[in-house]
Amino acid sequence: MSGNKLVLMVHLFFFAFIITWAGSDANLLFGEEARAASESLSTAQSEQQEAKELPPAQHYTVTRATSEVKVDGVLDEDAWANAVVIKILYEYLPGDNIPAPVETDCLVTYDNNSLYVAFRAFDPNPREIRAHLMDRDAMDTFIQDDHVTILIDSFNDERRAFQFRVNPLGVQADANFSELEGYEDFSWDAIWDSAGQITDEGYVVEIAIPFNQLRFPRSTGAQTWGFSAERSYPRSVRHRIQSHVRDRNISCFLCQVNKLAGFEGITPGRNLEFDPTLTSSRTDIRSDFPQGGMEAGKAEVEPGITARWGITPNLMLNATGNPEFSQVEADIAQLDVNVRFALYYPEKRPFFLEGADFFLTPLQAVFTRTVADPVAGLKLTGKMGKNALGVFSAHDTINNLIFPANQTSESTSLDQGVTSGVFRYRRDVGRASTLGVLYAGRTGEDYSNQVFGFDGFMRLSNTKTVSFQYLHSETDYPQDVALSYGQSMEPFGGDALMAQFLHYSRSWILHAQYRDLTSNFRADYGFIPRVDIRRFQGGILRRFWGKPGGWYNYIEFGIDGSRTQDHQGTLTDQTIALRASYNGPLQSFLWLNVSRDKEFFNGVTYDLNRLQFISEIKPTGAFRLYLFGQIGDSIDYFNSRAGDLLSLSPSIEFKLGRHLNINLRHALERLSTTGAEIYQANLTQANLVYSLNVRTFVRAILQYRDVVRDPNLYLFPVEPESNTLFTQFLFSYKINPQTVLFLGYSDNYLGMQRLDLTQTDRTFFIKIGYAWVL
Repeated sequence: MSGNKLVLMVHLFFFAFIITWAGSDANLLFGEEARAASESLSTAQSEQQEAKELPPAQHYTVTRATSEVKVDGVLDEDAWANAVVIKILYEYLPGDNIPAPVETDCLVTYDNNSLYVAFRAFDPNPREIRAHLMDRDAMDTFIQDDHVTILIDSFNDERRAFQFRVNPLGVQADANFSELEGYEDFSWDAIWDSAGQITDEGYVVEIAIPFNQLRFPRSTGAQTWGFSAERSYPRSVRHRIQSHVRDRNISCFLCQVNKLAGFEGITPGRNLEFDPTLTSSRTDIRSDFPQGGMEAGKAEVEPGITARWGITPNLMLNATGNPEFSQVEADIAQLDVNVRFALYYPEKRPFFLEGADFFLTPLQAVFTRTVADPVAGLKLTGKMGKNALGVFSAHDTINNLIFPANQTSESTSLDQGVTSGVFRYRRDVGRASTLGVLYAGRTGEDYSNQVFGFDGFMRLSNTKTVSFQYLHSETDYPQDVALSYGQSMEPFGGDALMAQFLHYSRSWILHAQYRDLTSNFRADYGFIPRVDIRRFQGGILRRFWGKPGGWYNYIEFGIDGSRTQDHQGTLTDQTIALRASYNGPLQSFLWLNVSRDKEFFNGVTYDLNRLQFISEIKPTGAFRLYLFGQIGDSIDYFNSRAGDLLSLSPSIEFKLGRHLNINLRHALERLSTTGAEIYQANLTQANLVYSLNVRTFVRAILQYRDVVRDPNLYLFPVEPESNTLFTQFLFSYKINPQTVLFLGYSDNYLGMQRLDLTQTDRTFFIKIGYAWVL
């Protein structure tokens, strides 16, 4: 039996075993934090190789295009014949700077208006190229395809970069990359052109990026930019190959990229962009639920406009009036049947994503989804020399609040206007360190929250970094709000402190962190759902690299621990965990984490033993199977008692041809005590997308949630059974991220023990947007 077949059989057996066990009385539990561990570990594929003297990054000189360039995926212009050629020679994952398994040429040139990049990606078996149509930035699907990537460090400061990716059919993905935070945000969008074609020799990609979509220093002379070209070649393993070597004993990435010199006389032009939108929607509601009929709502038409002005090539002003901030993609639903703290949903709205990396700090004191329905907004972001600046201001008609504590958090939305503002300044220190300050404030009627402080990032060596942040808050709630949510009736202040050390090398990862948030600390503009904690945590991990073509790419073993007390000295949380992971052929991944925990809740300290696990495999470019869960003890937070929790979340993604993508997810959660089942919750989600071409798709989203409870096991009245259904249908046509047409429909259904699923509301909507670039 071949190694690949053995790996596939092991994974399928593991899936079948867990799913069968889920149907029995076994006590299992899934932890959402395991997925974060998987995402961070999956980028660490590599093979064992002794450290050698590595060649330095190469310097290239780019020249002006000798002809016009038509972006059609055919490199027949003179400009490409005379462009600088950058070879993509080194595989850095899973190989350790070994020769690339396939040949790839990257070509670069430019003119007064745009940067042009092309790839010739040769393939010995073009029929094995993985390429599918999809929406731009659909990253979970995109990274499974063959694709090419460029990163542009236009300030050449080795701190930030623009990232552009294209698959063989011309599908785009773009992102901001921030070195200091390890931040890669694919929600950022630029307006650029791309085309791709599969040929008898492989595939060709052609890219044109207008300079008005980039930021770069003002200079009369030639500029030098950091530049990296990469190809992703997914087969049994995902080969990642680059135009430069990548030393595993150097934790920074942008400090190792190529340098591209020769940019002369480039400007972003007038760098003006106007994005008017027109949104119309109508919501019908069944007011007399469940017997009444649907009452037609009033059609609402909302014009809006967002403008962007590049004051200088590196300073950007964004303004918006009567913005349409709704999102056309539903959030992935999460089970919230037995949780203590507010759930996190990522930001997806375009206005807030422009320059979002300028507002990043170690503690998340800025989280723009707290801005719910703004009348207007203004944002200024940019970098001048060693100085990075971010300023944001908005007036919101709704005030979203989280009331954090050590044991739980509560939230509410106040129907009152608030004016908010954020000021962020960061100064580069030395070659790779920074110091910064932050202010974030919101004010309204009888309400205010002000947060201010400082932070820093220090690179001590190639493998060691230190980061820290201190924040102070001053808060004053309205009297009725303070009384309703148990908050202070008088103005109060609080403090937050975080310090972290990280060592990241080829074979060892060590981390240590201290976090201290007082009970009165509030960051209403951010997302900090837990306070009144003093937490020490740390860990050590050893990584073993495999050999090319071997049965594993890497294997890891580690130990982690944490201890949390409140400010009265009570131990509230303690964890000691052993973990191991495996990454191998067929893009397979296994992760296990065994922990012994203590958790204090409502006056009682519980001893909890848990086993977390993840299994993932991508045997072909059209099929992905994923399962994660946890086995062990838990706490019934609603009834303050120990419990056994079964929770599993399998998902499957498969593609039919180049056009159809189907993604199915399920979450099962079952809480029991002394052999009796307290509740069982199921959440099923289906996402079906049919892409007609790179610009057009139709999508259907269905989310079904069913919860069954035993009222005899609750200390308060509960509904024995409840279920909900959400559906959304969308037609999307995008010329670029701002020139769009959306047509959609969504509705909600509610059911209970003696009530079948009944529609509660329905919404029809249309949005038209246009990008006018000067």
